[in-house]
Amino acid sequence: MADHGYRLVIGDKNYSSWSLRPWLAMKHFGVPFEEEYIVLRRGLETKQSILDHSPSGKVPALKTDGFLVWDSLAILEFLAERHREARWWPEDERARAEARGVSAEMHAGFQALRNDMPMDLVSTLPTPEITEPLQHNIARVVAIWNGARKTYGAEGPFLFGRFSIADAMYAPVATRFKTFQVDLSEFGDDGRAAEYGETILAMPEMAEWLAGAKVEMAERYPDVT
Repeated sequence: MADHGYRLVIGDKNYSSWSLRPWLAMKHFGVPFEEEYIVLRRGLETKQSILDHSPSGKVPALKTDGFLVWDSLAILEFLAERHREARWWPEDERARAEARGVSAEMHAGFQALRNDMPMDLVSTLPTPEITEPLQHNIARVVAIWNGARKTYGAEGPFLFGRFSIADAMYAPVATRFKTFQVDLSEFGDDGRAAEYGETILAMPEMAEWLAGAKVEMAERYPDVT
């Protein structure tokens, strides 16, 4: 694989769900890169640090070959085009269309889930009040996971069989369900969604990210840990 000098600018591993998405896919598909960290939750200092690397004022951003790609899904699409041999999307046309659809849905929606259950890997927290918007969000994720696993489960352990961008997009949600101790059976799970969540959490790349999160929390937020 050609060395494009990738540098992935990310936020704190404990909190930055958007940073996890391209990081996880790049690790899984064996794309070499260096990490560049920005400490979050420092007000104007954090804002300026991010703007120094990303015009959107958000992480992640990918530096390569003298130019910049920002936004998680844009980075993933860019890498899927550049490294086609890794098959970042399902090969089957229908599966690929569905994978793109659910990835775009995660990218654009699920606001209640983001607000009420933010990513916090090192913590175990009580399940929040299940408001109607949050109930709808969780049930929709469960429906997506159940449906994909029912249709494509024979082809592998991930949403569409092989690991794809869709799995990278939903990986942070699996961590949220664990952190907030969500019983997916209360939201229509037939068992497939919970099993899929465990599959994501058991990935060695996820273990590597979690280990990094624990180190960062001890160094940057000792009052929290």
